[in-house]
Amino acid sequence: MVVAAPAFSGETRWAEAAVTCNPIELSPCLAAVMSSTPPSETCCSRLREQTPCFCGYLNDPSLRQFADNPIIRTVGNACGVAYPQC
Repeated sequence: MVVAAPAFSGETRWAEAAVTCNPIELSPCLAAVMSSTPPSETCCSRLREQTPCFCGYLNDPSLRQFADNPIIRTVGNACGVAYPQC
């Protein structure tokens, strides 16, 4: 899961499993990552939509530092979204 949306221009896009992979789509999760606020339903919905993209985010050198973060796992768990084994 990648949530550091402000750090990206939205240039990193690819299609995977009929989903347009775009880390900017995860920007609704930023509040949950930056504070102890529970993730919103919008955040959880976007995480579910972007699930097919997670391994791509983890394998992208420009996104890995954000995707491979314990806080991201916590937000995903709160949404019922499993962290991938890539």
